[in-house]
Amino acid sequence: MVIERDILKKLDEWKSTADRKPLIVQGARQIGKSWAVEEFGRRRFKHVAVFNFDKKKELKGVFSQTKDIKRLLGELELYTTVPIIAGETLLFFDEIQDCKEALNTLKYFREDAPEYDVIAAGSLLGVATKRKKKKVDDDSDEDEAENTFPVGKVSFLDMYPVTFREYLRMANPRLMEQMEARLTGLEPLPEILFNQLTEQYRRYQVCGGLPKPCSDMLDNAGMAVIEQDLDDLRKSYELDFTKHVDSKDIPRIREIWRSIPSQLSRENKKFVFRAVREGARAREYESALDWLVLSGMIYRIYCTEKPELPMKHYEDLTAFKVYVLDQAVLRSMAELPAEAVLTKGDILKEFKGAMAENFVLGSLLAQGFKTPHYWTLQGNKAEVDFLIQNGLEIIPIEVKAEDNVNGKSFAEYNKKYEPRIRLRYSLRNIKRNGNMVNFPIFLCDWLKDVISEL
Repeated sequence: MVIERDILKKLDEWKSTADRKPLIVQGARQIGKSWAVEEFGRRRFKHVAVFNFDKKKELKGVFSQTKDIKRLLGELELYTTVPIIAGETLLFFDEIQDCKEALNTLKYFREDAPEYDVIAAGSLLGVATKRKKKKVDDDSDEDEAENTFPVGKVSFLDMYPVTFREYLRMANPRLMEQMEARLTGLEPLPEILFNQLTEQYRRYQVCGGLPKPCSDMLDNAGMAVIEQDLDDLRKSYELDFTKHVDSKDIPRIREIWRSIPSQLSRENKKFVFRAVREGARAREYESALDWLVLSGMIYRIYCTEKPELPMKHYEDLTAFKVYVLDQAVLRSMAELPAEAVLTKGDILKEFKGAMAENFVLGSLLAQGFKTPHYWTLQGNKAEVDFLIQNGLEIIPIEVKAEDNVNGKSFAEYNKKYEPRIRLRYSLRNIKRNGNMVNFPIFLCDWLKDVISEL
């Protein structure tokens, strides 16, 4: 099943902008970037000219020879079967991180040929730009200066795996309509609706948001097929380490990646380097950790002991947690059977809690919230899973995998800081109690829709 992605609407918004810049779509591998851009092109343009720098290595030579857009377009027409016509053809540069000259050329499309519509996509763009970035000073030669990143000449759009909202729209659009019609007023959902949504959420937790396993779940392909999808994806990610990383860093990246399930299985999920390898030191693994973050494979959130604005000012850079781009990939890494997720109750409580947190984090990022922080009371006496910023307000969020909501940390935070609103995501129905609002966890993707009512 082809999954309709919300990013198509954002691409429409980009196209409707009169003074639009070339657009760079960023995100991890295997989340559907290429499909989304090409599908958008098919819907909104007469022609789509795709240039993939991973598949056609010879394309790099075209961009190294000239910065003149007219000449460049003439050369590119030799590599496509469609005409390149301003206003009618979408130029799509895929895997652009493999060609720094093409990345730099986006500047000249902006300056010299703004009538052409250009979108670029890159899975490892953050890694590539950091690795290739050089300090340009008075002694630098012209080529070095020209190959710097086109700062201010491009727009960015971040893409994430398929959200539960996108999944539900494909799985049961009527159920989604019935639920959305009842969101205003923060009234509890009817029990039959709540139970059906819970079932869909558990199924989504099993397949996750990577398009292949997600599509197979929607097609009822069977659990064995979905498990094989996830296993294949996990292995392909590890192969990427060997293809796109300096050989000396490969073992460390792999060690960090493979340690994440055990890091998140502990009650205190703070990332600990000694859990990667006995005797491991932070300075030995920092670049490997950065690579995983920049590639979009993992999310890193920092601790703060003082929830005030700006939150980045109060970050503890030595205390952070690491989550994976997708909760089902995390489950596959841990070799956790689907039955453990589908079964109600506190079985594997800590790890199911980690999967729930991973889900909520991915949902917050996909909705456009800045990377959250988490809060701990000095001495780790209490902890709140996420702090998000909404305007000038900091909202604490607690995540519970099931309907057991016992815990003192949220009460400690409330006592200490008296926030206007607190959010808890669990498998309990909508309920407001003073400044605390409980939402079913499957409603996390609708936070932006209801936040004005809180």
